Amino acid sequence: ERAVEEILNDHLLSELELVLDELALEAATELVEQNINREHIELTRRLYVRYQGSDTALIVDCGPSIDIRAAFETAHRTQYGFIMADTELVIEAAAVEASGGANHLDVLDPVSGEAAINLGTPLVREQHEFFTQGSFHRSAVYSRDDLLPGQKLRGPAVIVEATGTVVLEPGWHCDVRPDRSLVLTRTVALIRARKVGTDADPIMLEVFNNLFMSIAEQMGAALQNTAYSVNIKERLDFSCAVFDADGKLIANAPHMPVHLGSMGESVAHIIGARGATQKPGDVYVLNDPYHGGTHLPDITVVTPVFEQRPNGPSSVSVLFYVASRGHHADIGGMTPGSMPSDSQSIAEEGVLIDNFLLVEHDQLRERELLALLSHEPYPSRNPQQNLADLRAQIAANNKGVIELRKMVTHYSLDVVTAYMQHVQDNAEESVRRMLVSLKSSEFRYEMDDGNVIAVAITIDSKKRAATIDFSASSPQTRSNFNAPAAVCRAAVLYVLRTLVDDEIPMNDGCLKPIELIIPVGSILNPVTPAAVVAGNVETSQCITDCLYGAFGVMAASQGTMNNLTFGNATHQYYETICGGSGAGPDFAGTDAVQTHMTNSRLTDPEILEWRFPVRLERFEIRHDSGGDGVHRGGEGVHRQIRFLEPMTVSILSGHRRIPPYGMAGGAPAVCGRNWVLRDNGTREDLGSTAHCELEVGDIIVIETPGGGGYGKPS
Repeated sequence: ERAVEEILNDHLLSELELVLDELALEAATELVEQNINREHIELTRRLYVRYQGSDTALIVDCGPSIDIRAAFETAHRTQYGFIMADTELVIEAAAVEASGGANHLDVLDPVSGEAAINLGTPLVREQHEFFTQGSFHRSAVYSRDDLLPGQKLRGPAVIVEATGTVVLEPGWHCDVRPDRSLVLTRTVALIRARKVGTDADPIMLEVFNNLFMSIAEQMGAALQNTAYSVNIKERLDFSCAVFDADGKLIANAPHMPVHLGSMGESVAHIIGARGATQKPGDVYVLNDPYHGGTHLPDITVVTPVFEQRPNGPSSVSVLFYVASRGHHADIGGMTPGSMPSDSQSIAEEGVLIDNFLLVEHDQLRERELLALLSHEPYPSRNPQQNLADLRAQIAANNKGVIELRKMVTHYSLDVVTAYMQHVQDNAEESVRRMLVSLKSSEFRYEMDDGNVIAVAITIDSKKRAATIDFSASSPQTRSNFNAPAAVCRAAVLYVLRTLVDDEIPMNDGCLKPIELIIPVGSILNPVTPAAVVAGNVETSQCITDCLYGAFGVMAASQGTMNNLTFGNATHQYYETICGGSGAGPDFAGTDAVQTHMTNSRLTDPEILEWRFPVRLERFEIRHDSGGDGVHRGGEGVHRQIRFLEPMTVSILSGHRRIPPYGMAGGAPAVCGRNWVLRDNGTREDLGSTAHCELEVGDIIVIETPGGGGYGKPS
């Protein structure tokens, strides 16, 4: 069998060589026809290679002595941080690039047929001084129009033309190519004296604020680009963040607030569970709501960042952590999409993952993961899609690892570690300054099911601190509106950050002045095995509006994410639907916007209808749904989707019974509504939460609430 396999592989490689030879001949012939000397044409052969079952191909250079698998695995490890040694490779495309001309001194003059080269001295138009690298330099000034092919310039020099200026600094050379393009080359290494210390500097604090946030943003871009599911790739239902060695949130990109404020507890759980057993090349995954998770579809991938030593193995100690959390289209559970409306225990909501080793020594544990996702009684309906999105999350984390190591190389480990603390200290001070402008207060917020969120806020102006106490809230419920404590913490962190005017990253420093009281066994801190799927998406919004009501800063938003899921054995889809935001003392609410704890977007209609057997019939502003006031609340939306295949549909929503409140005399908003239009013309009204079976031609209709108004209109 091995001999037969080797013969087949040799045959395939021979066929591949023939294809590449044909492409090379075609590319080279095109350049020869443009008067490029054949002897100096450079050919680069490339293959587009991916793992079997993956949608993302990587470009691998191909040559006689190149091992394709080894080259691909090197590229895959660099991009994603892991390899799959036992998975077959697919070569989905081959390409050959021929280059010559502008980057070579062999372009022939069309008249003489000889190479166009001029080694004369360029004409100096005038002399000037310019300042660079800490001093002034006397410089010749040249006109771009005077430069001839083959001429060389040495910095300092200035080249001017009608549309721009080229400054050639000391230590640089400029070559004029035959097509008169300029090629600048550094010839003397630049030596920078590192002046950044570990003491907090206001300018460097701002630099590091943006550097840390930039890393999280780059992670998010990598995740979006490499993900498979519509949920992550199109709706952007994901978050990425950077943490210190203790799992404290340092910075995040502007992703999902409910993810970002809770991920730190997931990282801390991994630290506590794994401790010194963590090794370079290991990556962990979890979604356990009782260990920092939000609900089961939100899966978190955690990667420790180890110090790399130039002449030896990586350090055994962890310097930082990076993490990404994505809402997967399905993780099992009672209904497709893993957002059941009537679950009463965590087991009914899907596969629970706690502290699972996803990558070990750069090897993806695919077989073990698929076995976990197949766990009864409610296994994942599409584990290959889970796997594809988890690969993307690993790749996003790997991007964070690379960028953090670059930062350490540039600034030193001591400086980076110091500024991780400085940005937290700065956030703490910003919150303390904000707290002295607030007053002690209370607020009571009733939900559609009768449960209550109650908060008492006590401000200590002398200590510049506050106690936020949710003790009067309802006990945990048999429904799935229980919110894990990490979700409540995330809502508090989000509200505090929005009340701070300074441009700071949302991080754990914001909570240092706060004593947070969330009683165990309450709807905001349930004990296992309570169901929690709606707590993350619905109760979190209620906590946020409850806090804004207590602080008296703005009217309620729509107060719900209007979670719609539908699916069958083949398709699973989830979306949150926008509505109106609340008005404030000097601003009106916004129409048709995702509010507060969610920051996702809706899938484009073209992609929705291409990927799923549905048709978007209507999507429009729901006029007069915002509350009246001196400043009016934002408007909700009307959305209806027709099904082209039988589907199970679930809706988890709020403010279908109790309207979002107005403030300072402003009117409340209009409640939302849900119903089904059957293909036979009958109508079935749905409550805040419901699930039903829809047949071909049936339509689901969602009308979302508006936002409350602010101020009594005259």
